[in-house]
Amino acid sequence: MEKTCKKIGVLTSGGDAPGMNCAIRAVTRLAIQKGLQVVGIYNGYDGLLKENFKELKERDVSSIMNHGGTMLYTSRSDRFKSTEGLEQAAEICRRHEIDGIVTIGGDGTFRGAADLVEHGVPCIGVPGTIDNDIAVTDATIGFDTAMSTVVELVDKIRDTCESHARCNVVEVMGRRAGDIAISSAIATGATAAVVREYRFDEDVLFEKMRKAKKNGKRNFIIIVSEGKGKHFGEALAEQIEAATGINSNFAKFAHVQRGGSPTLADRVLATRMGAAAVEELLAGNAKRVIALQNTKIVSVDIAESQLADAIMKNTATPEMFEKFSPEVIERCKARVAEVEAKKKQLYDLVDIMSL
Repeated sequence: MEKTCKKIGVLTSGGDAPGMNCAIRAVTRLAIQKGLQVVGIYNGYDGLLKENFKELKERDVSSIMNHGGTMLYTSRSDRFKSTEGLEQAAEICRRHEIDGIVTIGGDGTFRGAADLVEHGVPCIGVPGTIDNDIAVTDATIGFDTAMSTVVELVDKIRDTCESHARCNVVEVMGRRAGDIAISSAIATGATAAVVREYRFDEDVLFEKMRKAKKNGKRNFIIIVSEGKGKHFGEALAEQIEAATGINSNFAKFAHVQRGGSPTLADRVLATRMGAAAVEELLAGNAKRVIALQNTKIVSVDIAESQLADAIMKNTATPEMFEKFSPEVIERCKARVAEVEAKKKQLYDLVDIMSL
């Protein structure tokens, strides 16, 4: 691979995340420094099928680090999921002499990359998703920025809650992972974080709020992950008011969390991961995911990453386990157990800190 890798592609797929541009910049700059050509693939896998390409030079990625979103844009492609679409994508890569692709996105992006590898195109995945729901990495690109956005907005809401002695139930993103809700609840001093991963007892919350009100507390923030279901937050706000007498409102931050200038942490993480992805391709690796583990940048087999995700999200099937050795399965289970233990510690801290 080191001798034959002359041209690589880079794309972003799935939901956008602040810091993706930093990863694109890192991939482009390091690849060019290593003597490679870089092809920007616009609009994700759909753009790959439509050959929506542009060669990226050093200056094409100048002054993009401070911008949210992705300069390469993103979209979803049902056609790419088919055998016919994958064969067409592989043929396009061969025709354009693209020796490998860096794919930036979440678990759906990695599934597409794994399928493309099976059709002969080396791919390295870089985790870019605000949900932080990739099991093999301690942090994903965009997660820190999304939390910072939530903290900024909650701080503003708290001001008016204090003035009027109110409660505000805030819904944040995270369909299958409550990481944003839990960490931002700690950072804002919220009364509770409500996430799909852990049982929620309304009566315990109501009693806690009543006691805090008697003790002089005027403002209450409850952060709910969208994974709890549609209209859960609105209903909870109504229940709180009925049970405690505290005037309660509901706010949904929605996609504002995906935008904005990335934080320092996301810029550095994205740069490290983007550079590591290029090094993996140059080393001849064909199907890896870049991850942050205990402050170090490492790479993990894409299939193993998918298994760990499935275990964490309780979607793993017996057929999936049959494809892996006992050693790999145990390693994935151990990784998920570590991730879940850390998350539970943070979740418990929310309750301990809110009185």
